[in-house]
Amino acid sequence: MDNNIRATMEIIETTEIKELKKDNLRIRICDSRCTLGMDAAQTATQVINQLLTQKKEINILFAAAPSQNEFLAVLQKQDLPWQRIHALHMDEYVGLKSDAPQRFGNFLKEHIFDSVPFKSVNYLFREKATPEEICNAYERILQEHPLDIIFMGIGENGHIAFNDPHVARFDDPQWVKIVSLDEVCRMQQVHDGCFSHIDEVPQQAITVTIPVMLKATYIFCMVPGKPKAKAVKNTLYGPVSTDCPASILRTHPHATLYCDLDSASLLSFKNSSHE
Repeated sequence: MDNNIRATMEIIETTEIKELKKDNLRIRICDSRCTLGMDAAQTATQVINQLLTQKKEINILFAAAPSQNEFLAVLQKQDLPWQRIHALHMDEYVGLKSDAPQRFGNFLKEHIFDSVPFKSVNYLFREKATPEEICNAYERILQEHPLDIIFMGIGENGHIAFNDPHVARFDDPQWVKIVSLDEVCRMQQVHDGCFSHIDEVPQQAITVTIPVMLKATYIFCMVPGKPKAKAVKNTLYGPVSTDCPASILRTHPHATLYCDLDSASLLSFKNSSHE
């Protein structure tokens, strides 16, 4: 492994949670998914409360995925002024029925949006609207609600939101766009248990674009599980490139990547006890 990479990945603290750094990106390696969820939710609570000492209301963009389960379960139990928070979500399938359980809006409705009294909840899906109309309407919502915080994950192909490598642009002029989903991304939905076969997974989706996400003041990226190990490795060790869209997180001034031992299993680092 390159010595420069080894140096930047040196352990900063040695506890049950190891903290690393790569470029600007902080990495927290937790001993389990549960620890990851608690650690991220506790820090998120502190950040939310801090921001609300400076602003009357804040805007948070949420991801919908099993990787967020432990985090969302802890977050919704926190004593927060939810009525001062506007909730948004970052991506949605094209073509599923409004009541489909696989819809990301429905996932978030079940896992947090219906559980706490947000100031507003802003769903991407709009009944009888075309994908183009949805993109235009959500761009206006994002302009009215500049992002303060993002809670997100990373896909098996390194995507963030539904910005798969073949459609990701770090200089995207669009705020929200229609994208085709690659096979790795669609198979991940099967691996996650959301669909029983890849033929059931929609081929198109609507996503918030990468430049919009990077404007958020804080980014919390929760990525547990062995299937994400390669994506985590590519995010940290590869070039900052759309070949692994999540690598752009290394350029953000206030982004933290939360891993468990499984998703961090391909990382190489050193501490005082071993090389």
